[in-house]
Amino acid sequence: MTIETLFALTACALVGIGLYGLIAQPHPLRKLVAFNIMGSGVFVLFGALAKRGAAAGLPADPVPQALLITAIVVAFAATAVTVALLVRLIEATDSASLADAPPRE
Repeated sequence: MTIETLFALTACALVGIGLYGLIAQPHPLRKLVAFNIMGSGVFVLFGALAKRGAAAGLPADPVPQALLITAIVVAFAATAVTVALLVRLIEATDSASLADAPPRE
């Protein structure tokens, strides 16, 4: 088993765990964590693909690495915005759920 195969299997496991968490967990914060785990699996896969080209003797291509760093920063920013919205939802409704919430008067 090569290191690229190990990275690919790890990425698949992370995506699978994240997808399961998105489907099985009802709480929005747990869904956010599951989505971030799934995103980490995608980042590991992109990192493994970028490494594979450089390991094959080809000149290192900086584009996949730059895309990976950019994706990590965007995911962090999206997570921060989501947590802020979730905190605001909890303050406004005293609940973290969006299901069957009666309108406040």
